[in-house]
Amino acid sequence: MNHTPRTRTVVSCTLLVTALGAGVTACGSDGNPLSARPYDAAGLISFNGPTEAGKRADPDKPLEVTANSGEGRITDVTAQDSTGRYVAGELAADGSRWHSTSPLAANAHYTVTVSTEDEDGAPGRKVLTFDTSKPTSKKRLGVTFGPEKGTYGVGQPITAQLDHEIKDKAQRAVVERALRVDSTPAVPGAWHWVDNKELHYRPKEYWPVHATIQVHSNLDGVKVGDRLWGGASKPLTITTGDRIEAVTDAAAHQMTVYKNGQEINQIPVTTGKPGFETRNGVKVVLAKQYFVRMRGTTVGIAEGSADSYDLPVYYATRVTWSGEYVHAAPWSVGSQGYANVSHGCTGMSTSNAEWFFDTVREGDIVKVINSNGDDMEPFGNGFGDWNVDWQKWRAGSALFNGRPDGPAPSDALRIQPAAV
Repeated sequence: MNHTPRTRTVVSCTLLVTALGAGVTACGSDGNPLSARPYDAAGLISFNGPTEAGKRADPDKPLEVTANSGEGRITDVTAQDSTGRYVAGELAADGSRWHSTSPLAANAHYTVTVSTEDEDGAPGRKVLTFDTSKPTSKKRLGVTFGPEKGTYGVGQPITAQLDHEIKDKAQRAVVERALRVDSTPAVPGAWHWVDNKELHYRPKEYWPVHATIQVHSNLDGVKVGDRLWGGASKPLTITTGDRIEAVTDAAAHQMTVYKNGQEINQIPVTTGKPGFETRNGVKVVLAKQYFVRMRGTTVGIAEGSADSYDLPVYYATRVTWSGEYVHAAPWSVGSQGYANVSHGCTGMSTSNAEWFFDTVREGDIVKVINSNGDDMEPFGNGFGDWNVDWQKWRAGSALFNGRPDGPAPSDALRIQPAAV
């Protein structure tokens, strides 16, 4: 070894300082346990990375650091690339070997810091640097995050749309680990695989009010699968506003609107009549349209039939892609608060619809209870994500033991104008 041996008298001091945290050294000659510097541990360890100038490591191969037999042990290893991405790894219980357990990024510069302890308890350290080679394939996995930048309600999920299908669970885990969501204030959350090309992220509960949510991908240069590497993706930042919740009791024909937990309005409404019952469950505001032409033919009602309609509708707040809105319905004011006469939408007076339209934003929560209708779909017809309980939501993550749940979201692309 290329350092001055220490005596066993420093062991107790070393143990004390190690308990204080990483990077703290053994006792110095002046009696201050923080004054000594770790020795150069180059002679104690072996590394399987490139050591010659100009040589690049194969990102397909794991990193490995070993302690030379009989000369001490490894106490810690950190490996990080120049963008701040860490490499996960495992250290043997006896400190003899550390190896990476997550893939390296291609065409990246890495710094590996190895902490050691010799047979006398003296700490050592070695910093290693190397570059990885470029990907062998030009096939890249891109990710598009949604929604667009802006301010949303506390029910707004984050979406990640992939441009290649990912079916293998191990590959899904690579992708999922690289998709980062950070909120301020921080709240627990998880990704859920909707299908092979789309993931949704939501917290256990709704987002905090006035939160900042930052989303980015660390996939660039990371090998996902055979001949498929992660590509660059545009990050996303959104914020949340107040917590607006509109709860419609279809049996009582009343909507109660809450702001940050406090009731701010009660509105008489009408919901879907028999055969056209409004869906129960939590929905999220998708869009607001001042004017929409609503026709029965767009939701499967035969033209000229008793239920046929073709109406100009104002102050329309959309909550499903299949045509469910909260909107002005001046033709049914006499039934609002007393009976359900609509074709599935929630109707109210023009003045109430204007107030609702001006109060809510995309991502706000619209919940229906006590309807005789079906439950809101989790995926494919808007954002029904909050109708999945937390345990099942977590089971839809590749990092847990569940499987993706729900229908393919491709139906969401078939946007229909409306039901009234």
